[in-house]
Amino acid sequence: MIDLSNSKPFASGGNRHCYRHPDFPGRCVKVMLPGRLVELRRRAAWYKALAHDSHFDDNAREVAGYQQKVLRNAPVDSPVWAHLPRWYGMSETSEGPGAVSELLLDDSGSPAMTLEAYLKNIGLDDTIRGALERFSQWLRATGVLTKNLLPHNLVVVPRRGQQELYLVDGLGHAAFLPLPEYFAVSRRRYIERRIERMWKRIHWEISDRSIPWKKAERL
Repeated sequence: MIDLSNSKPFASGGNRHCYRHPDFPGRCVKVMLPGRLVELRRRAAWYKALAHDSHFDDNAREVAGYQQKVLRNAPVDSPVWAHLPRWYGMSETSEGPGAVSELLLDDSGSPAMTLEAYLKNIGLDDTIRGALERFSQWLRATGVLTKNLLPHNLVVVPRRGQQELYLVDGLGHAAFLPLPEYFAVSRRRYIERRIERMWKRIHWEISDRSIPWKKAERL
């Protein structure tokens, strides 16, 4: 068991705390917030509230994301890992089940900055435009499936003398039917929609945000 009782999260999202592994500093441990599963079920529509716990559990969804066809049994030198943290599986922790993956760091050894923070502090400069283009080409080339590519789920990591983007949350697909998993045409269309929506969100992030994102997304 991983003892997190003396650890503090280095980051927290809407559903999970992120801890540095106490025994392997190069790994991240993600644990659902206490009581979050119950809260998500309570807030869900009645027909969704009947679903299994895995429907509400970000860790379970992350496991499923890493089990998608193009990642399953991929060798360590495969290009599919070029923009993803390494996956070490699920482990029991003192705070509940934990998803363990590679902890992506900046040049100082601290957890890497999110794209959201980069856009806020620096903006959409040539460095990050290049990283976004390489990330998009990687998605097209490998067929890795993701949910909506949100700036707080991407981190900026120094690699080979330049900044690269890594997806740390939102792996898997959001399609109602799993057609992108099995059919190349569906997969290409699905990925292009995710890329298009990613750029729309980025431009909203650097705008004056005069309208809420949900409304901007529909326009």
